[in-house]
Amino acid sequence: MSRPEDSVPKAPSGPRLRARDGIVVVAVALLLLVLFKGTSIRSSGEEMQPGVERSVVLAVGRPAGWVADRLPFADVGDKAFGWLSPNDELTDEGSFAGGAGAAREKGVPPVTPDSFDPAALGGKPARPPPLEKLLVTGDSLAQPLDVDLARRLADVGVRVERDPHIGTGVSKSDFVDWGKLSVQQTRKRRPDAVVVFIGANEGFPIPVAGKGEVECCGADWAAAYAFRVRRMMNTYRRRGAARVYYLRLPLPRDKTRQEIARTVNAAIDVAAVPYGAHVRVLDMTRVFTPGGRYRLNMTIDGERRIVRKPDGIHLSDVGAELAAGIVLSAIRRDYGKP
Repeated sequence: MSRPEDSVPKAPSGPRLRARDGIVVVAVALLLLVLFKGTSIRSSGEEMQPGVERSVVLAVGRPAGWVADRLPFADVGDKAFGWLSPNDELTDEGSFAGGAGAAREKGVPPVTPDSFDPAALGGKPARPPPLEKLLVTGDSLAQPLDVDLARRLADVGVRVERDPHIGTGVSKSDFVDWGKLSVQQTRKRRPDAVVVFIGANEGFPIPVAGKGEVECCGADWAAAYAFRVRRMMNTYRRRGAARVYYLRLPLPRDKTRQEIARTVNAAIDVAAVPYGAHVRVLDMTRVFTPGGRYRLNMTIDGERRIVRKPDGIHLSDVGAELAAGIVLSAIRRDYGKP
């Protein structure tokens, strides 16, 4: 028959630890946590939802992070335990160590500082030299926008040079080659800024190397069109000496033309990507055809006004005046009040 004392567990053999020893172990663990991972405690608290738990964690994490920021132990810990996530199985292929040059060798173009508008990075853009000469160009869409801009800038000493080429297009070069024309315009006029409004006569087949003439409006055609527009933008920006204001198309009334206009607008957006520091894409689509809906008139200053011409493509005088105001607002953001 078993006795009650037989069910009582026996004390473990060896040296006995006191409660104070346990407190010492916990204190040492906390000290090491603060020294090596104090910043992690702070970061974890900052990512928590507001509440009592967050306040408690931050009450410990902020002083712990402050201490860790001023001591080198975090870096020592990372190096000491870095072997837990080894890169031994990785090859050199695709390595970032080679920088932009290595990427370019594999067919990926580099990203340059010109791709970024400093304002988008939270910085203050460097203001260009005073605006003295503005070139307004494009096809028939640039009229009467060019007249309105010239009238509104005449009193502030800005010389507006109007150079529209009616009936031309980026996707056709039988009458005017806009690649050549843009070079000629910049060399001859040397504008401080360029406003481009073109796209009423697009949709023509574009020759593409290895594919012959590509019809509108698939990805191949859009890519070829975007490359032509990008070359124009690069020419007009004059290596950063000029600002370019390229207008997206308001959708036309005709459904077939709408498909072309949407493709042209998508190509304009892609074309401008490398030149965010110098090229501004101004969205006439959203202003005149919000949600892709064509409208003949719209409310301006509380009054219904006709903003499109009867052909369903061009802007009326009132529409051009509204577009000119949008262009001038963009110019003021870059140059200050001209």
